Amino acid sequence: MRRLTRSIAAAILALPLALAVAPPANAARAGDPVSMTSGFYVDPASTPGAWAAANPHDGRAAAITSSIASVPMARWFGSWSGSIGPATGSYVGRADQQDKLPVLVAYNMYGRDACGGHSSGGAASPAEYATWIGAFAGGVGHRPAVVILEPDSLGDYDCMSPDEIAERRGMLSNALTQFRNQAPNTWVYMDAGNPGWLDAATVAERLHQAGLSGARGFSLNVSNYFTTGENTAYAQRINQVLSSRYGYTKPFVVDTSRNGNGSNGEWCNPAGRRLGTPTRLGGGAEMLLWIKTPGESDGDCGVGQGSRAGDFLPEVAYRMIYGY
Repeated sequence: MRRLTRSIAAAILALPLALAVAPPANAARAGDPVSMTSGFYVDPASTPGAWAAANPHDGRAAAITSSIASVPMARWFGSWSGSIGPATGSYVGRADQQDKLPVLVAYNMYGRDACGGHSSGGAASPAEYATWIGAFAGGVGHRPAVVILEPDSLGDYDCMSPDEIAERRGMLSNALTQFRNQAPNTWVYMDAGNPGWLDAATVAERLHQAGLSGARGFSLNVSNYFTTGENTAYAQRINQVLSSRYGYTKPFVVDTSRNGNGSNGEWCNPAGRRLGTPTRLGGGAEMLLWIKTPGESDGDCGVGQGSRAGDFLPEVAYRMIYGY
């Protein structure tokens, strides 16, 4: 792992400007998980990878392996993950052993998915969530990581009371504090929905009130289908509001896992969608990431009828490869 120790960094900062020597180009910057790693982590235990390994003679397995399972994707963590500290610690540890950057999604917010309902659940109380997210951050520790914080959490306000909204802001703000204190080499992106959900001014206000100034940035299009260009334009509008109202802007990431054909106006397992740009740095955002796993159901709806949110559907995955 190519890291500058704190003592070396402090010594460099203490030198007179004329004598300071720039670190090598490949030296890691403190708190920068990208510079600490050699690329994104591919999870060998992803749901498409596990399905393909268990069904090697299925005619869809080769395409799913090469087009989906081999691409770096986020791992989602929630109540199904068991003891969360060891779960995140084990996952990040495996990535760290390979000098790779893992992407994790924290998805256990109390009162989760208040509007949609397909992914309802989460922690039993704000206090339980505080314990859970603290253990999540503690499991990551000082190893490099990217975390997407609670998809949909700011888009649910229309289905919540003022007290519930204040409670949620507190949970998100505390989560950011936990990562700053326990996981200093993690970049946390607060979820900001997608271009078809809320206007940019509303999202900017909600992000700021929930503590965005203490996060690396915000995420867009998680589990949705809007094109990268649409998301980039939306992010620019959000940042314009952040700048004019609050005096700062933030980097952003876009979920491109299923946006190859754009959105047809439906969000729950729509037909005719296609894989988007594989996980990479840049591309119009700070990162383009596969956050939602292609082939995992959005719920009992659309081409995933009869499934539960998170179920891996090989036929849906296969159709996304070819866009039909």
